[in-house]
Amino acid sequence: MADKWLAQLKFDPIMSLRKAGIPALEYYIRHDLLDQPVPPVQFLWELPEACKILKKQLSDGSWPWSGKEKHPAINHHLIETWRNFRFLVEQYSFTRQHPQAERAAEYIYSCQSGEGDFRGILANQYATYYTGAILSLLVRAGYGNDPRTERCYQWLLDMRQNDLGWSIPIITHKFDRETQYRLTSEMGEPVQPDRSKPFSHNATGMILRAFAVHDSYCDSEATLVAARLLKSRFFQPDAYTSYQDASYWVRFEFPFWWNDLVSALDSLARIGIPADDPDIRNALDWLVEHQEHTGLWKVSYARPEQAIREAAKSTAMQFWITLAICRILKNFLEPIQISLENSV
Repeated sequence: MADKWLAQLKFDPIMSLRKAGIPALEYYIRHDLLDQPVPPVQFLWELPEACKILKKQLSDGSWPWSGKEKHPAINHHLIETWRNFRFLVEQYSFTRQHPQAERAAEYIYSCQSGEGDFRGILANQYATYYTGAILSLLVRAGYGNDPRTERCYQWLLDMRQNDLGWSIPIITHKFDRETQYRLTSEMGEPVQPDRSKPFSHNATGMILRAFAVHDSYCDSEATLVAARLLKSRFFQPDAYTSYQDASYWVRFEFPFWWNDLVSALDSLARIGIPADDPDIRNALDWLVEHQEHTGLWKVSYARPEQAIREAAKSTAMQFWITLAICRILKNFLEPIQISLENSV
């Protein structure tokens, strides 16, 4: 039945989304939710909001760091490039066909180590979670068949824990705060993971995004194993102290940054985990139950004082999160492949 996903909801989110008056949001409402024809994707590239991001890009393809660079071993330009590239790819569907998106991608690849990971965000330490999240954007931007991309996938597969999930190597060791701070701000040798320690669902969720968006990896055994691990941890605390509180599952952000329920479900829908899976059904029921009477979802369902702070980040964030949730519901209940390649 058409719009089966919409029939699951108590309130119609489409009307509220359209009231936002955000051109890019309206584009995706028509294309992703209503299956209506839209202009070529270049329409999004020319929007003033996208041009504003591009205007700040440096000649080497990176974006400048606005704060004080306290630790020269940390590549602040890579952090800012990742931050801005998220918006270009996830909100405005930029691909390598745009010269500035290509320059951004080339800058990111210039930060790839000989081992295959993207190095610099934690100084010279392995940042498995950022590597996976950045890789997912590069694939979506059209670099899925690039040899540098494949090298990165192989590195991620080699960095799994014994349980076949992922963690952040440095947190698998019980370093005191001073040692951990020193290791992530100086150019020392990267710490190898203690693979006997359990996976982190926060790291696994960020890394799984890369596997979910790649045609050759999305249904691989490694991806399915990691997907099962991730969904088994819904609404539970992480195994490690970093972002450990279970409330992080229900603190949302778009474009995606950290792992949360919405970003995790987005990956799991792309991978093809069925809606009748008990963990998925429980998560989808939670989303349906927590929809606001306006038809939207809140930015955060964490403790009230946290929710107030996080809701103030962006008035537009609520609309984008709602769009992401609507896509998830539609993809689980009416599976389709979201693509803008054939837009007319």
